[in-house]
Amino acid sequence: MCDEDFSLMSHTQESQNTLDGILNAISKCKVQHNQLLKEQQDLSRARDDQEDLAKQFRQRIVKLRISLEEDDNNQARDVDSERKKIAALHDEESRLKREIQRAEEELQLEEESTHHLKQQTNVSTAAVPEKKVVFTGVTGDGANTLNFDVKPHIVFPMEEGTALITFEDEEVAQKILSLREHKVDLGEDCAITLEAKLVQLLVPCQVEMDTEVCSRRILVSNLPKKVREDLLLDKLEIHFAKSKNGGGEVEDSDMLHDSGNVVITFTENNIAKGLTDKQYHNVEFEKGRKHSVKVTPFLNGDITSFQTS
Repeated sequence: MCDEDFSLMSHTQESQNTLDGILNAISKCKVQHNQLLKEQQDLSRARDDQEDLAKQFRQRIVKLRISLEEDDNNQARDVDSERKKIAALHDEESRLKREIQRAEEELQLEEESTHHLKQQTNVSTAAVPEKKVVFTGVTGDGANTLNFDVKPHIVFPMEEGTALITFEDEEVAQKILSLREHKVDLGEDCAITLEAKLVQLLVPCQVEMDTEVCSRRILVSNLPKKVREDLLLDKLEIHFAKSKNGGGEVEDSDMLHDSGNVVITFTENNIAKGLTDKQYHNVEFEKGRKHSVKVTPFLNGDITSFQTS
């Protein structure tokens, strides 16, 4: 074989080798291309999936933001409503406290008034002057024990030359009034002619008084009858002026002639209470002889209602 033949064979073999290499390279490139395409498709799908997820997340974020804003608005409204309720409750609490305070003040006033009325009732029902009486009436069945009648002592102002006559029977007075003129024989050929007229008298039918215990006066009853008035007042002043007897400085003493009781006035306010609490006191009106007198509160009173008929 010549050199020219050898060169041709070498070139052909080299060409074949090169073509195979190219084909192999092309095959490898195709495989790589297919892999790249597949990876590209996978990446595209992944990208689309990520975009879908991102879109979903964005939508969820929008929804969450809207929901949070609604929650914030609702919470703000709830907070504002609760604040208004709390403010209303505070106002109601303040109003109730004022009402409670006003009710407590009124209750205190009522308790003071009740205590005062109770004291007046105790004085009016229990601590009354002692006066011995003789019952000459007739007992009954007790149905009207809570009722009593008072016959007032009527003093009628009379003009000169007139006289007021009271009869027990109304029919007698009506007969005398029907005759009008009456001739009265005075004796020794002397007679006068009188005219009978009806007299209108205002008789009290209801009297109401507002009374209060005097802090400086006492009423002394059950006094001895045979002691002179001036001596009796002196003995009472001496006895109740001594501190050992529970008394104090006496300012004045007065005899109530209509009831036979004595009112003693002290200069200090705290003397009368102690004496009335003890009630009975032994006073020496005669040497070596003591007499038990009763001391009761003295009531100051004003007429609040006076009705006549």
